[in-house]
Amino acid sequence: MTPSSSEPSRPDAPRAGATGPMNRQQKEILSVLLIAAFMSLLAVSSVNVVLHAIETSLSASTSALQWVVSGYALVFGILLVAAGRAGDVLGRGRLFVAGLVVFGTGSLLSGLAPSLLALNLARLLMGVGSGLLSPQVTGMIQQYFAGERRGRAFGMFGGMVGVSVAVGPVMSGALVGALGPEAGWRASFLVNVPVAIIGAIVALRVLPASAWAPSPATAASAGASAGARRPRADFDPVGMALLGLATLLVMLPFVESSDSPVGAWIWASLGIGLALAAGWLVWERRYAMRGRRPMVHLGLFRTRSFAVGTLLIGAYFTAVAGIWLIIAQYVQQGLGSSALAAGLVGLPSALAGAVGAPIAGRYVLRMGRSMVLVGLALIIASLLTTMLVVRLHTTSGLPFWWAGLTLFLQGAGQAMVVSPNQTLTLAEVPLHYAGAAGGILQTSQRIGTSVGIAAITGIAFSTAGRRGWDDGFLMGLGASVAICLIAVALAALDLRGGARRYQAAG
Repeated sequence: MTPSSSEPSRPDAPRAGATGPMNRQQKEILSVLLIAAFMSLLAVSSVNVVLHAIETSLSASTSALQWVVSGYALVFGILLVAAGRAGDVLGRGRLFVAGLVVFGTGSLLSGLAPSLLALNLARLLMGVGSGLLSPQVTGMIQQYFAGERRGRAFGMFGGMVGVSVAVGPVMSGALVGALGPEAGWRASFLVNVPVAIIGAIVALRVLPASAWAPSPATAASAGASAGARRPRADFDPVGMALLGLATLLVMLPFVESSDSPVGAWIWASLGIGLALAAGWLVWERRYAMRGRRPMVHLGLFRTRSFAVGTLLIGAYFTAVAGIWLIIAQYVQQGLGSSALAAGLVGLPSALAGAVGAPIAGRYVLRMGRSMVLVGLALIIASLLTTMLVVRLHTTSGLPFWWAGLTLFLQGAGQAMVVSPNQTLTLAEVPLHYAGAAGGILQTSQRIGTSVGIAAITGIAFSTAGRRGWDDGFLMGLGASVAICLIAVALAALDLRGGARRYQAAG
């Protein structure tokens, strides 16, 4: 089977045809990207609900169990920028299909894992697969969509995020309830395998020929002379290694449990990682001065929309990444309810995100970063009212399930933050850096996720151990609100003239 040779008109100049309905091939391209996004995000949203079953089944310690969640995010984050750059140079379709195959293999091995060590290693393999394919999703949306169509494409991507968040916990909870803890958590990983197979087959049939080769802008800038037939690819391997190692060392303290045998010295890696990140910046600058093409052009950070959006999404994910893990543990351990109940409480939020994101995608270029500000305000309101529900549950016996309604606002707010911020952050990025830029954006998300899971859940769990789960829940969500305010301040920096700039760039 070979990739399709048919392509959208002017596939590497996506600003043509930026308004109106998507054409047939754009719909086909988007469908295969959404299949992969659904699978990758399902693995994130479903695992929180099955942690208790894994703990019982494999007799897991707290630190080892933490790696089931965080190890995936760690490897995912390390690979994003390098994989995005590789997609820019080699062709995004190749990395996309490779990621699907690796992810499916990791899912199969996770479902069959005989021990917690084997499960954690398989989850790392799943992280490799996600790290390979995720930057290609954003890169191909940049490549084949423009203007309002791009906003709608990212909006549909955000809708798929909501669907996966809705389906994942409920599906895993239902599998645990129907099959029992042992078979249930294994089945929650194995369901990814057929999705990965279908996604790879559809990608081979649907993605156009230009997806399997560098875009003309990348190929032309690879440095060949006028008569050269095949320009030499410039991967910037030193830059890739420096950034990957820096990301690893920065994230490591946050994914390693504080009671782990390695002790407090693990925090030294944070300083080393930051020093390597500074070295990477120096290397990239000098690499560009030598006339080479660095993995990330540092001029991107002089673009206000890109710099602000990257910092904003990191702060946002730091704030919200641990919320659903706290809720799942509160429902199961604090209230003594089932895994299915823990999944159902987040269903209204997920459905709000699934419905709201495509709608937000239609208007994001007109509203600019003000849409993100409104979304953040809704999320803060959701967290505060959910805290009120828990307080009233403690003092007056109000059923906790009212939190399903207050968390609905969180889903509506997320629909106005994640995908719209992605559209706005990448709007002014040159196409031949779309993969690497998308990788930077997602790396900020992954670092924020790792820090948030460690910090926010650490606050909640330690408080719960001393004063009970009601207080633990309140402290965790209170910390999330405080960090959301940082994201609000960052969004405010990009308000002036934002909508006009984005419409012009699109």
